[in-house]
Parts: sequence; structure tokens; C-alpha cells
Amino acid sequence: MSDLPPAGGPSDDSEPDSFDDQEREPDAFDGIVEEETNRDPDLAVIEAGSRTLRAQSAPPQAEVPARPEDPEVDRALREVEAELATRWGETKLDPSVSRIQALMDILGDPQRSYPSIHLTGTNGKTSTARMIEALLGAFELRTGRYTSPHVQSITERISLDGAPMTAERFIETYQDIKPYVEMVDAQGDFRLSFFEVLTGMAYAAFADAPVDVAVVEVGMGGTWDATNVIDADVAVITPIDLDHTDRLGGTPGEIAGEKSGVIKQDATVILAQQPVDAAQVLLKKAVEVNATVAREGMEFGVVERQLAVGGQLVTLRGLGGEYDQIFLPLHGAHQAHNAAVALAAVEAFFGVGGARVEPLDADTVRKAFASVVSPGRLEVVRKSPTVLLDAAHNPAGARVTAEAISEVFGFSRLIGVVGASGDKDVRGLLEAFEPIFAEIVVTQNSTPRSMDADELAAVAVEVFGDERVQVEPRLDDAIEAAITLAEEEGEYAGGGVLVTGSVITVGEARLLLGRG
Repeated sequence: MSDLPPAGGPSDDSEPDSFDDQEREPDAFDGIVEEETNRDPDLAVIEAGSRTLRAQSAPPQAEVPARPEDPEVDRALREVEAELATRWGETKLDPSVSRIQALMDILGDPQRSYPSIHLTGTNGKTSTARMIEALLGAFELRTGRYTSPHVQSITERISLDGAPMTAERFIETYQDIKPYVEMVDAQGDFRLSFFEVLTGMAYAAFADAPVDVAVVEVGMGGTWDATNVIDADVAVITPIDLDHTDRLGGTPGEIAGEKSGVIKQDATVILAQQPVDAAQVLLKKAVEVNATVAREGMEFGVVERQLAVGGQLVTLRGLGGEYDQIFLPLHGAHQAHNAAVALAAVEAFFGVGGARVEPLDADTVRKAFASVVSPGRLEVVRKSPTVLLDAAHNPAGARVTAEAISEVFGFSRLIGVVGASGDKDVRGLLEAFEPIFAEIVVTQNSTPRSMDADELAAVAVEVFGDERVQVEPRLDDAIEAAITLAEEEGEYAGGGVLVTGSVITVGEARLLLGRG
């Protein structure tokens, strides 16, 4: 088994040699600005690991939804997207679940018709949710998954049986609950928000399917998050760090207080490794509601990990014992820890470590993990030079991404393309990436939340120095400039590009690089 890929990532002569060689419209970025809400997801295939594993199972595959071919369906989906866009966005919040609870009441509480696994935390929620979904599906359970935000298409947020909801079903679900949404709107001081309506759609769709289990990621916090009208049997807390401090608190402990709201009476709590003050808050809440706790590093964890082609080979200690020779087609130690958390959550769901003595079937666990994809998380979308996409948008996420790149990729020269949201800790984000970026190209995405490129450049100059910073307000120009800088040392020098800073920036970059 190979330990490390060649410098700059694997080579593939079939890939275009420059950004301009790819087929795209001259004003591709203008098109994104115009149609930003209509982005189509491409759940990337990540190459499987060793030859032995390839012989056992095919590389991870994922459905690739596109804009509906039927013009009428496409038009109807755009109308739904436009109507949702008129509501409060995800950054405008009222700390209350009263409106979503009113919607659930009038719909007949669909969220209570199936068991659920509820995830909160600062980073790693979506990747962990995808792993949990893959494990449950491998054990022949029908799953529903609700995650946010989306990378390219709104339909990504609601998945059934591991695939994004079809456009037709998304439209039908919206139309089904629309009259009830309007009833709740008329009763309250504020209309239901964008996120609340989508949450209602997800819970209704899962009941209609019906699913055997729902995997639900919070939007923000926990106690007053719109998703928190479920009584999950298993609560998962991924690592807590500083993010959304204006809404959740200024310390990990304060943030944990909000996130602990997903821990329900008599539930099982799966705790990733946490800062001490956060762990104290979470454990206290668990005691208060008589919840059973499993802690990473104590009851479960990562025993061993080795680099492999296209990912890593890990041994995990679960609640029921050790599971070895697991190929995970994702990069970075943080993804191995996410896998340990996901495994423990699924074991807890099946009663392993409690009522059930025997562990999960190891071969089924291996098959599930080998199938996992997580778009926009250290995703290779181009070669020669290698272009990576990663949705890191806070300092903690940036740090683990930087560590993973240093471990896996032998770049001799890495250029960063960063487009961040103005409400984030931009300085902290840039400081985390400074040690691995030779130069940085600052840019902005098409949304109003995006920090102005010149403002971002002013912060970047303070972190990197003037000579290492380039400003390109258009994302397509920024990517092209970064590729040119990466190629300065020559074709075989091992240059690379990382596009990061925001989920939206990553989604738009995927389109520009032919992945949409």
C-alpha cells in the first residue's frame, strides 16, 4: 500500500492543462451570480484505496443530480427556490422553536413517526452524518438525512436512501406543506424562516417515505434550532470550537450550553473529543436527563490510522470492540475521528454496548465506510496542478484542513484561493492557513454575505505580507490566477491550489471547474 501520493497529488494527462482549456462560457461567474440558488450538486467520486480493497468493492459512487431535463419541472423548482428565498435567511434567527412546533402540530407531528439520530457541534457534522447514513444503509435500513448548508443545490439538504431528493419530489413536498406553512405564517408575528420551512419539508418527507431512521444535523446551536422538535434516541456532539460567537457564546463552554439542548431524556450521547469546559457542560446535561454517555478516547476512538491511496486505512474501537482494516476514502485525521464518532452512534442506535452484546458485522461496516463521499471536503477536482476544494470556514476547520494537506499532499508550492463570509473570524481563518500557503489570492463569492475582496485583502496583508497577497474579485479570475501561480515552478514541481473559506465559494468553484 502506498504511503503518500506523488508531490502535488496523482498525475492524469487527460485533465486540461490550464483553467482556460476547460469548456466554460466566457462569463461563467456572471452566470453563477445570476443563478446562484439553482446550483446542481455533483457528489464526487473519490478513488478507493488499496488494490485489495478495490478488488473487494468498487470505488465510492454517488448519484449526480442535475437540473431537471423537463422544462416544466425545472421551472417549478425555480419557483419553489424563489418563494423560499423571500423568507428569513439562515443568518437571521429568532431563538425560538414555537413556529416550527406549530407547523409540526398542524402536520400531525411527522417527526415522531420514526426514530432519529441528532447531530450538533462546530465542525464535522455533515461528514459524520454522511458516514452514519452509509452505515445505517449498509445494514438495510431506509434512511432520511437532513444537512445544511448545501454545496450546490438546495435538494442536497434532504436525502432519502443516500441520494438527494429528486426535483419532482422536492417540489411535491413543498406544495404539500405550503398551505400549512401559510396557516402558521398568518398566526404569528413572523413568517416561518427559510430553514424552518426546509426542516418541515424534511420531516414530512421522511414520514411520507417512510424512513426507518432519520439522521438530522442542526442548523445552528441546538436548544432553539428548528430541528430540535425531535426526541432523538441518539445525540451526537462533534467537536465544539468558537463559531457564531455572537449568537452562541464566546467560550466553548457557553456554546456547549446551547448545543446540549439536543440531549433528551434517557437518550444516548456520543461525545467527540471536546475542550474541558465544553465537556463539563455536556456531561452535566447528560446527568440531568439521565442520558447514557460514550466519550471518544474512553469508550470508543481511533486505534490506528495509515495513509492509503485515495484516503486512509483505520482501526476503530467501537462500543462493541475493535473494527480493523477499514478503508475510509477521505483525507485527514479529523475524518478518522468523525468515523469513530459515526460508528459509535450507529452502534448505540442498534443497542451495542447496552442491550446488545455482540458488535456490528465488521464486513458490513467496512463496506459502508468504503462507500462514503463528502463533497467539498478536501475534494480533488483537478490535476496538473492539483486543485482541492474544502469548505473550512472557521479557524478550527482551517487548522484540521491545513494539517491534513500537510500530511497527505506533497505540495512544493500551495496557493490559496479564499472567499469568506464577513460574519466569520476571517483573521483566524487566514492565520490557520498561513503556514501552508506560499501565496494567497483573495476573492469573493456571489452572495451578499461574502466579504468584499478588498476588505479581505487588507486582513490578508496583515497576516501574509503584501508580497504574498493578490486580489481578484471574480472567483473565476481568482482560480485562474492561482493555477498560474502554482505552475510557476514548472510542470513537475508539485504545485497545488486550495479553494476554501466558505461552502458557497466551494460550490461555485465546483461549477467553474466542471463539477456542476
